[in-house]
Amino acid sequence: MNQEALGIEFAEQGIPFKAQPVIKIAYKGKLLDKSYQPDFICYGEIIVEIKALSNLSGIEEAQLINYLKAMGLKVGLLLNFGSKSLEHKRFVYNL
Repeated sequence: MNQEALGIEFAEQGIPFKAQPVIKIAYKGKLLDKSYQPDFICYGEIIVEIKALSNLSGIEEAQLINYLKAMGLKVGLLLNFGSKSLEHKRFVYNL
């Protein structure tokens, strides 16, 4: 499943979401040129990151945790459509 298809499914299921919002990063109160762009933010508080890999690694998990930290959110969902069956991991980040 690609990102566009998942966005259509969210809409059909009535799940409020933003696709690929650009998140600016600040350091010591100054905006950096670097920005993050998660795949989806659902309900204004859950980051949903999708992948199509044979196996998830710590890199994808670290990416999601960085998104949560940068946005001040607590819950993230990592979905991998690249393995034989859907692989998913839920993250709860304590601020």
